[in-house]
Amino acid sequence: MGVLFDEAAERGHTTAVHLDRPLDLAPEEGVRWTVPRLARLVATTAARLAQAGAGRGDRVAVVKENHWDYDLLACAAVRAGAVPAQLSGALDPPVLAALLTRLRPAVLVTSAAVLERCRGSDIDLAALARTCLTVGADAPGAVPLAAVEPGPWVHHRRHDDEPLVINHTSGTTGVPKLVVHSTRTIIRKLARFEAVPYPGIGVRRDDTLLHAGSYAHGRTFCWTAVAFSRAPKAVVMLSDTDPDRADPLLRAHRPTIVEALPSVYVRLQGLTGRLDNPFRRVRLYISTYDAVHPPTLRAYLRASAHPRPVWMQGWGQTETGPLTFRFHTRTAAGDGRASSTARDLGRPIPLKTRLRVVDPRTRLPLPRGRAGLLQTRTAALALGYVGEEDRWADKHHDGWWNTGDLGVLRRDGSVRLLDREVDSPGRLSCLETEDLLEVRLPEALECVVLGRPDGKDPLPVVVTPDGHLDPVRWRTAAGHLPLAEPAVLTWDEVPRTGTGKVRRSALLERLTGDASTCGTGRWT
Repeated sequence: MGVLFDEAAERGHTTAVHLDRPLDLAPEEGVRWTVPRLARLVATTAARLAQAGAGRGDRVAVVKENHWDYDLLACAAVRAGAVPAQLSGALDPPVLAALLTRLRPAVLVTSAAVLERCRGSDIDLAALARTCLTVGADAPGAVPLAAVEPGPWVHHRRHDDEPLVINHTSGTTGVPKLVVHSTRTIIRKLARFEAVPYPGIGVRRDDTLLHAGSYAHGRTFCWTAVAFSRAPKAVVMLSDTDPDRADPLLRAHRPTIVEALPSVYVRLQGLTGRLDNPFRRVRLYISTYDAVHPPTLRAYLRASAHPRPVWMQGWGQTETGPLTFRFHTRTAAGDGRASSTARDLGRPIPLKTRLRVVDPRTRLPLPRGRAGLLQTRTAALALGYVGEEDRWADKHHDGWWNTGDLGVLRRDGSVRLLDREVDSPGRLSCLETEDLLEVRLPEALECVVLGRPDGKDPLPVVVTPDGHLDPVRWRTAAGHLPLAEPAVLTWDEVPRTGTGKVRRSALLERLTGDASTCGTGRWT
């Protein structure tokens, strides 16, 4: 990864990179980049990090505003011999402090805005690293990265089984875990498998790729490796998901392959209904992180003018990478029977992953068709958690990894997801109920069902553009479902992770004053 762009440039790759705003790492360099320019930027940044004290095996923490230069900084740290730790700048200051305390980084790369936000909570992030560097504006107690005089260009290689990158989990139920991946697990096992030019879904030289994700997440690090090894015609990076600001860039560079966070798909869904929508050339949509509800899935498939567009839904975790894939077509998604298709996760990746279902109490395997905890075996499993070795060990059992998800493994080998174990009220599937409500309430941006302990009815949360919902419409949609009266909120009133997932425990505590969960939370 340290020489990814150098090797692409040497092979003559002409991929054009289009950004919605300049990189925080190079704010004066505009919004259009070539592969050779990216190679020089990574090499120069690596030399600066080395001069700032990032040595072989040291950790370099990156905490900033969401943009693709997360991955460029990570590549630079790898090139310098260090191990990058990508932490979302959207995390709460106490959470950031806890993660940096675990990491003990030699160098922290951050922004003035992040440092100031943390100071407002009486937290000095700069004091948690030996050296603190800023991108963009200067900040007290930190050195601007651009002011560090680069030494000779460096390139340290490492063994495939040594730590390569650290990413955190979503953190929907508390402080995220810090997951360590190696070159073997995230590049050899995940990126290399994805870079194969499979018919219909592989990246082609004439493709324009759109990515709109959480750039602090390991998924984008892997995506960057794949995209720049395949040499598509163009790559478009969205850091701002406001539909009106994103629309001009997408129209100027109409994508043929789209990968975005589920929350971003929801945010941009209004563009699909415009007369000349920017998704007319899309042949492949990709979603990971979380399930996409059926109305959103159908809207995007219908927006494409391609004769046979496909939606590829992946299910996996930061620790494992993708475990299953499922493909949705326009015909299947629009046939009126798709109220819960997003929970049907498809089958395990052939020759790559194995799945089984066990009883949550005894951990004994259950027969096909019975609901229980999903466990997996995969060669792409990460190396461990930073500072939480006991927690990592507890998720292993008899050679299997516990995902913490409840689901059903059917007789045909396909998987149906029910809930996270920590969230499940038992009487119904919160996730499937959310799908059903979104089909019945097309005016809702999102529906969230929060399980509550002690036999209380689950609490539904309906997210609408203006925070209002017709009570008659709700009663019709809810029918005889065992649900409490809904809380109706706007999008910005819902606490979210850096990947756009709803922080369910935080939302439940905000609405009820009690964050108690239904499940044990032992495997979250």
